[in-house]
Amino acid sequence: MAALYACTKCNQRFPFEALSQGQQLCKECRIAHPMVKCTYCRTEFQQESKTNTICKKCAHNVKLYGTPKPCQYCNIIAAFIGNKCQRCTNSEKRHGPPQPCEQCKQQCAFDRKDDRRKVDGKLLCWLCTLSYKRVLQKTREQHKQLGGTSHASLSHKEQLSHYNSFSPDLALDSPGTDHLVIITQLKEEVASLKKVLHQKDQLILDKEKKITELKAEFQYQESQMRTKMNQMEKTHKDLVEQLQARNRELLKQVAALSKGKKPTMTSP
Repeated sequence: MAALYACTKCNQRFPFEALSQGQQLCKECRIAHPMVKCTYCRTEFQQESKTNTICKKCAHNVKLYGTPKPCQYCNIIAAFIGNKCQRCTNSEKRHGPPQPCEQCKQQCAFDRKDDRRKVDGKLLCWLCTLSYKRVLQKTREQHKQLGGTSHASLSHKEQLSHYNSFSPDLALDSPGTDHLVIITQLKEEVASLKKVLHQKDQLILDKEKKITELKAEFQYQESQMRTKMNQMEKTHKDLVEQLQARNRELLKQVAALSKGKKPTMTSP
């Protein structure tokens, strides 16, 4: 029986040929968690969900430093601190100022002074290097599927022609024309603004509710105060009338005494 190997995601066992190279994922896990490019730094990472568009490192940096700016060298939107991304900052420290990339013509390629590190002798930036290698990999796979072992090895001329034929793919990766990054960033800003707007609306509703409650409480207190004042006014009026009646009775008695008549006392 052939040996079985575990998928690194679901841990189910499959033949070695059924697992992907590098990640060692089964077919279902490759479909559910594809390799995608980070919206910011453009490195490939395994997507956990369809809404997850940035890698864990950039997500952590966003929480610490906020939304990044375009790097002044490579133009990738990954400059969280200052005006340069971490990749260009490290490369500049090691290899000196950037040189023009022979493919995209941007001033973002770093000369490592080692021809073995160049791509077919060309000085390419990081994005163009990745695109070049990806195109060569696709070309080798296509030749392998079409011609088997007879086309397993490609000449430099064939590789270069395929690289040039895949220029739309390279252009899509080029930082100067990477509209998807800008669109995603704008969507995130819109979502953030909508969230803030919702919070503001909720705050306004809470304040309006509080104002309504205070108005109701004020009206109740005002009604109670009016009732109490009316009651006090009536009690005062009754007391005044009683005093006036008593005063009139006393005046009658005084008048009777002054005329020499014996006053008749009335019950109070």
